[in-house]
Amino acid sequence: MGQTRRVIRAGDGVGISYVVIDGSEPAILILHGLAGSGQEFLPTARALPGRKIILVDQRGHGRSTRLPSDTSREAFVSDVVTVIEGEASGPVHLVGHSMAAHTAMLAAAARSDLVRTLVLLECGEGGGSDQEHAALGEYFRSWPVPFSDPSAAAKFLGDGPLQRAWVEDMEHREDGLHPRFDPEVMVAALTPLSEPRWTEWTRVQTPALVVYADDGMFTEEQKTQFVERGNNVTRVDLAGGSHDAHLDAFEQWMEALTEFLDVR
Repeated sequence: MGQTRRVIRAGDGVGISYVVIDGSEPAILILHGLAGSGQEFLPTARALPGRKIILVDQRGHGRSTRLPSDTSREAFVSDVVTVIEGEASGPVHLVGHSMAAHTAMLAAAARSDLVRTLVLLECGEGGGSDQEHAALGEYFRSWPVPFSDPSAAAKFLGDGPLQRAWVEDMEHREDGLHPRFDPEVMVAALTPLSEPRWTEWTRVQTPALVVYADDGMFTEEQKTQFVERGNNVTRVDLAGGSHDAHLDAFEQWMEALTEFLDVR
């Protein structure tokens, strides 16, 4: 499975890094959630043999520009459009997790011509308070960076699937291991999510798969409302998975994803 890392420049000069895995089109473009990177979706990509996969590091994440000045929802959406137009020969299957599912939703609303299908893992119309966002920033600032080695990072962060993904993707510098994101940028990226984007969601006509985990971050009322207000939506619930179900409910996640994509 050949893969290549590339960088494309956004309109504001931010470098967007992404990995392309060779295969047939239509391509599947996958967007990771907050404080993640495309690397955590490599297992998903490997479970989709023969397809062209594009794993994007969103601005402020992974190997993309670490400190972008623009963290608006519109900037994230524009990055997706730039990658699709630069890398795919036609509309893509667009997959997003959490904050990036919200990005994918907005991209489908803005540029339906570029999105063949839409897959949203743990997604809502937007929400979260300033206090919740600030608390997450405080957590990220509490990391005793740099970590001396992976075992020290794992000891502090814990041994859950998301924590292991963080450790595996850390940047090696002379003084130790650093996360591939900045806490202040993460808070800045979260802040615009407070605004509900129902208008955009109800505009999306693209066939959509909405995937929720039983132990995810949304209530049943929130899930039901989001799905009911969409168009052409298929809902799948994953038993026992967390908000990061692509990591801790992997087989169920892949079953839902492949079943949806295989007929489209």
